[in-house]
Amino acid sequence: MLSFRTYTVYELCLNSRRLVTPQPFRSPQKADHKSIYSNQDNFSDLMKSITKHKKLLSELGLFYSAAVWGATFFLVKDALTDVDPVVLVGYRFLIAAIPLGGFCLIAKKPLFTNVKHGLVAGGFLWLLYISQTIGLGVTTASNSGFITGLFVAFVPVFSLLLFRRRPRVTEIIATSVSLMGLWMLTGGLTDINEGDLSTLISAATYALHILILDKYAKDGDDLVALSFQQFSVVGAASLLTGVILELQFSIMSNKTAWVVLFLALVPTLSAFVVQVVAQKTTKPYRVSLILAFEPVFAGVFAWTLGNETIIFHRAIGGVFIFLGMIISGIRLKAESKKGPMLSTRS
Repeated sequence: MLSFRTYTVYELCLNSRRLVTPQPFRSPQKADHKSIYSNQDNFSDLMKSITKHKKLLSELGLFYSAAVWGATFFLVKDALTDVDPVVLVGYRFLIAAIPLGGFCLIAKKPLFTNVKHGLVAGGFLWLLYISQTIGLGVTTASNSGFITGLFVAFVPVFSLLLFRRRPRVTEIIATSVSLMGLWMLTGGLTDINEGDLSTLISAATYALHILILDKYAKDGDDLVALSFQQFSVVGAASLLTGVILELQFSIMSNKTAWVVLFLALVPTLSAFVVQVVAQKTTKPYRVSLILAFEPVFAGVFAWTLGNETIIFHRAIGGVFIFLGMIISGIRLKAESKKGPMLSTRS
């Protein structure tokens, strides 16, 4: 016990000596400020790196969407030998609606809010895909892809007629270039066929669909729930049309059945989800420019995997339509204050 007390007193004396011994003065504030600034710089660099990677991934996702949508043209054309075009659209969109509806339920998104909007947008989307798919049965996949890109020529026209919005300078130029491309694509309208005309209706409907969705988005509609409603409307309307017209509902080959499943889950569903997510971190003009590559991918896939013959004047016409889409996505400084156009595809 004595040794323990002696040891304790010794320790206390040693500690007290340390406390009273003058220590060199240190400025804790300076060290703390350096530490804070260093942490702030590191955090700022980390956030910049994350933002940069997000933008890169978003743009790669948009290129994925453009490529996938471009690939659908020759796939759909090949599938039409084994399934009716109206029935194909019905199967494609109903299959896509099922997982999208499940996601909405899990995320607790209201499925049937603003149903009127879903019916209207779904009606235009139905006309878009019915006319495009029927047209693909007659025209080439490359023609269909490029003519669909002519929606850029219709957007400023319908904006003026329906919403009294004056077209931008770049939109007027884009329309002129795109129409020149259509003229070349169809050989001065001498090579135009019923499939091209049907696809032209699809392009006009595409423009109306964009404008309608743009309005609904500005009204605060949830685009995911709205898309579920649209997919359901397109699928149900197509199959109902098939019943009324007594169309053949069977798919003649397993290969085509797999193609229909692919069309539902990849171009219609996954590419749509990627686009919605990517548009949150990508500037509207960048979205427009990247998605303008869709008809380019359509032509490339059709001329390679689709084994279509490249016809010079059609290829040049396609280039002009592509340039029109690029020009339409450019905003001059004087026009940059105007609200962005919602870019959308399904």
